[in-house]
Amino acid sequence: MTSFTFNTTRSIINEIGGIKRIGEVCSQLRFKRPLIVTDPGIVKVGLLDKLTAGLDGTGLDYALFTEVVADPPVETIMSCLEMAREHGADGVIGYGGGSSMDAAKLVALLLRSDEKLEDIYGVNNVKGERLPLILIPTTAGTGSEVTAVAIVTTGPSTKSGVVSPVLYPDVALLDAELTTGLPPIVTAATGVDAMVHAIEAYTSSIQKNPYSDMLAVKALELLSKNLKPVIEDGTNLEARQNMLFGACLAGQAFANAPVAAVHALAYPLGAKYHVPHGTSNALLLPHVLRFNSSHAKEMYAELAPICFDGVPDGDEAEISAWFCDQLEQLSKDVGLPQKMREAGVQANDLQSLAEEAMLQERLLKNNPRKVTVEDAFKIYEAAF
Repeated sequence: MTSFTFNTTRSIINEIGGIKRIGEVCSQLRFKRPLIVTDPGIVKVGLLDKLTAGLDGTGLDYALFTEVVADPPVETIMSCLEMAREHGADGVIGYGGGSSMDAAKLVALLLRSDEKLEDIYGVNNVKGERLPLILIPTTAGTGSEVTAVAIVTTGPSTKSGVVSPVLYPDVALLDAELTTGLPPIVTAATGVDAMVHAIEAYTSSIQKNPYSDMLAVKALELLSKNLKPVIEDGTNLEARQNMLFGACLAGQAFANAPVAAVHALAYPLGAKYHVPHGTSNALLLPHVLRFNSSHAKEMYAELAPICFDGVPDGDEAEISAWFCDQLEQLSKDVGLPQKMREAGVQANDLQSLAEEAMLQERLLKNNPRKVTVEDAFKIYEAAF
């Protein structure tokens, strides 16, 4: 067996209605003045009330930063950090999607460490420690609550990641009641995003291991079987909790066996066109997998029956091709756009997007097949 190291979040609470226990969790971590990091959408739909209701009456003096935007830029992180310092925060609660949780991770770190953000981009460049941290996802997709990664938008079409075990939170709290108000399109995009995490972890070329494989398979089983039910009935709490847990398992998988070319090519779409991350992944998924099939057909054939019924007879190449087709059809069935041009991408930008994608060396090295800038252009062209 290949040697490997597996890391994850220390404590995971998987419980419908678990948000009611937030005061207890804060007490265990000895919070007195937490900062809540979230986004305006959470406030608008009333989800913030479910969190604050669990904190009110506990004696905790909390502050709210509600201005996180999708793919948060450096300026957002700095504004949040300034508020945290003014409040004298002794802990951080990230509440929302991946962007809010990523921002919370970085603020918890920068509050306690004297490091500068620009000095810690990359893998294992963090030297300091962070404040106590709780992450509570309100979408079943990013898995950020169990990853050691935080993504920041650093330019008009560029993103950078901070990768360090220090960013794993103390507690991840999974409560399906927090996801029932999501629009179907958001549920669809984040659900497919989680499936991408599991698929890319299972085929990761460098750190794939038996533990990550086990998590990826279970994640895909839960996600593929529950995505359509939650689109059809957003109040189905059992299916919602299965999606949250599936996304969490996928997050644990890719935190240890990192994602690859789907994400590398998706990042420029988010940075330049602000296409939601899950939608970007869904747009590129079948095309990257078809490109990879010459090197990963055995693994795709193994995943096909986990995700879909009715796998046809045939060799690994034929089943792999069928798997790609089924993933493309699933994306269509749940209402996601099928072509990049539907998301506002311009044809004359495909070359620059390909060049930007090649900067994601941290991700591309994990891909089962080497990707050149010419390959990236052809993939974008197929997805356009």
